[in-house]
Amino acid sequence: MGFHLVTFLLLASLRLTLTQDVEHGSIIVDGAQAIAENDDNFICATIDWWPQDKCDYNYCPWGNSSVINLDLSHPVLSKAIQALQPLRIRVGGSLQDQVLYEVGNLKSPCHPFQKMKGGLFGFSKGCLHMKRWDELNHFFHNTGAMITFGLNALLGRHQISHNVWGGDWDSTNAYDFINYTISKGYNIDSWEFGNELSGKGIGASVGAAQYGKDLIKLKKILHTLYKNSKSKPSLIAPGGFYQKEWFDKLLQVSGSGVVNALSHHIYNLGPGSDEHLDMKILDPERLSKVESIFSNLSETIKKHGPWSSAWVGEAGGAFNSGGPNVSNTFVNSFWYLDQLGIASRYNTKVYCRQTLIGGNYGLLNTITFIPNPDYYSALLWHQLMGKSVLEASSDVFSPFLRTYAHCSKGREGVTLLLINLSNQTHFILTVHERVTLSNVGNDVAKSIPKENSFFSHLKRAFSWVGTKGSDVAFREEYHLTPKDNYLRSQTMLLNGNPLELTDDGEIPRLDPAGY
Repeated sequence: MGFHLVTFLLLASLRLTLTQDVEHGSIIVDGAQAIAENDDNFICATIDWWPQDKCDYNYCPWGNSSVINLDLSHPVLSKAIQALQPLRIRVGGSLQDQVLYEVGNLKSPCHPFQKMKGGLFGFSKGCLHMKRWDELNHFFHNTGAMITFGLNALLGRHQISHNVWGGDWDSTNAYDFINYTISKGYNIDSWEFGNELSGKGIGASVGAAQYGKDLIKLKKILHTLYKNSKSKPSLIAPGGFYQKEWFDKLLQVSGSGVVNALSHHIYNLGPGSDEHLDMKILDPERLSKVESIFSNLSETIKKHGPWSSAWVGEAGGAFNSGGPNVSNTFVNSFWYLDQLGIASRYNTKVYCRQTLIGGNYGLLNTITFIPNPDYYSALLWHQLMGKSVLEASSDVFSPFLRTYAHCSKGREGVTLLLINLSNQTHFILTVHERVTLSNVGNDVAKSIPKENSFFSHLKRAFSWVGTKGSDVAFREEYHLTPKDNYLRSQTMLLNGNPLELTDDGEIPRLDPAGY
């Protein structure tokens, strides 16, 4: 039976020089059993609450991209979501804990967000009108999106000190809002409780014991309101930065079966204002440091909440809206695809990219809605990488070669993601599949030979080597490179061809080179 291999390659540079280093090595993919598993809808993106006047570093990159003012009629927006179907959209962000829902008997006026000195993140409380909620849900239904909605977890609490909040959560407004949602037949896959209130918090924090008690209350509300519904939404929390003692305590207090997924946020590249942000993205040591977070969260779940699973609820690489002319360019895909690969290895079920649109790190351009390079990286992952994660080992000692393997999506075979972070090293690789033969009870490395597979006009950062006569029935290759070899290009090339909307405004086909 022939072996089907899909290779998905991201190249840092195509410039070859006479002094370029060459490294030879082998990659062995163990297809016998999965080492981890993701959800079918692993790829997720966020829609945030930031208004137009949210600015960072004297730059205001949000425009009309928020939950409140996003143009839901824009055809590219719908097509971009449908191409990733089913795309999970997480509705949430920093201002969600200041959102009031215009339903039921509100105890305070429901006004739009406004700049306010002394307000959380510099803004007043805001309002979600039910007319807009209706529009959003019709849009979600028409595009086939799966929705995770972040609830306000600060309502009813009081500020104790600088950023520490205490007191019981007032669930009245959330109860009325969820009840309205159910009455209209809107399908919410999961409700998330709070945003970045864990540990020391960002802007505000709530103690883990109090948070756990409030999650028990919210779980009971969901059980009551959805008792006659066929679908039962999941409860996700806390949507914040991982801090071991806080997360451990949360699971201990809330108890078995309350929290279905622990969501955490990652911004491991630092501030978007960093002049050396692109260098950080290409630094393998920095990219690898994040593994400790995934590893420790896995231990927390294993020890204190085996009924739960891990989600990345928000990740944008660089915080404060991302880096101008970096987070929306080709170079950012090195961070993005690498972190998708790392997260997958640690049984992360969902990975939500900040953002679908908005800020500098949107998958879509905030003004034109045209896909940025990372959109196509997400789309390729969605189309090629199955949910079963495989072990891929290598004898290449260079940290600049990043290797990830999954079962192929929707068909037999293996998809191999290779990332070359170096513009100085040319890798010549042989790929093998490790197959377990049950009748002899040992592992046999079966060679998967690769002839040189790059087009003659492309200068190379990888090569495949091998012998003829193998049992490889077919292979497909997807080579991602920047236009004009410029890492900050906003145009990504697939097998040498620019990825651009068609003349009819459609998302382009992502066709491989077949061998």
